[in-house]
Amino acid sequence: MTDELRIHVTVSGRVQNVGFRAFVLFRATELGVRCTVANRPDGTVECVSEGTRTRMELLIQSLHEGPRSARVDSVDVVEQPARGDLPSPRMTA
Repeated sequence: MTDELRIHVTVSGRVQNVGFRAFVLFRATELGVRCTVANRPDGTVECVSEGTRTRMELLIQSLHEGPRSARVDSVDVVEQPARGDLPSPRMTA
């Protein structure tokens, strides 16, 4: 049985145009997890990531904090089984 899982996270608040996506990618790289992150048209940031439960919990904790210039109002997390189809951390538009 694997400890890997996938999380689909939506972060709301002042999270666009404040370096939030770069912050997420830096943290994901530090943690050694696979991750994509994108700005959404509604002003939220969407993050999909896979890794061990412990590393996902650390990433989620970081998403609650964000960079200094951000204001995080909510972090909505949906856990899913890992698929193994995510690339190394990357940013999309």
